Amino acid sequence: MGKETETNNFFSTKKEVSDFFLKTGWFLGKYFKRIFIIMVVIIVIVVSSIIFYESYLISREKSAEIAFFSGQNYFSNQQWGIALNGDSTNYIGFLGIIEEFRGTKSANLAKAYAGICQYQLGNYKESLKILKSYSNKDQLFASQIIGAIGDCEVNLGNIKEGIVFFQKAAIKACSSSLSPIYLKKAAIAYESLKDYKSALEIYKTIKINYPQFLETNAIEKNIERAKAKL
Repeated sequence: MGKETETNNFFSTKKEVSDFFLKTGWFLGKYFKRIFIIMVVIIVIVVSSIIFYESYLISREKSAEIAFFSGQNYFSNQQWGIALNGDSTNYIGFLGIIEEFRGTKSANLAKAYAGICQYQLGNYKESLKILKSYSNKDQLFASQIIGAIGDCEVNLGNIKEGIVFFQKAAIKACSSSLSPIYLKKAAIAYESLKDYKSALEIYKTIKINYPQFLETNAIEKNIERAKAKL
């Protein structure tokens, strides 16, 4: 009796599957043209949207680049306020570029420039916030931004945090010209904390690892000063 039930169930299931495929085939056969048209329309809409979006992004990026170029001129002339906030004509300022052209490369770069402008204007908190939002894989430029963050921290009284960023900047730069500059800043910061031992170690590192550093004579004096205060 059990085997007979299993056999009946098997044939019943087989018939249901067969009916399903027959109905599906009938449905596709009857509505194939409509389904095909719908699929084509969907593909056209998707492709058109992608093309439009890419064109929009390219146009937006170009507009951001034009605005950024104007800002660079003010920045080069150390007109920090105008470079940051814009002029009375068409230039919207680095802050405006960040806001209006979000997601573009120029808007990201404008964060770095805006942060430096804020620093030069003495707005260290604002500078710190903007600089920390900037992202770049360029080794040398990224190290300069990290170093600028260290400067902001020190000016805000966060000496230990500043030292951390100076040391990070020195490592990131991996440069015979930039790395010793950041290390020297870290050493001076240590001296301000009266940690002359740490300062002395860094000064010695500069002397040994960066013999071509332009401020070698000054480093010698710094070494002697730190030694005298131990």
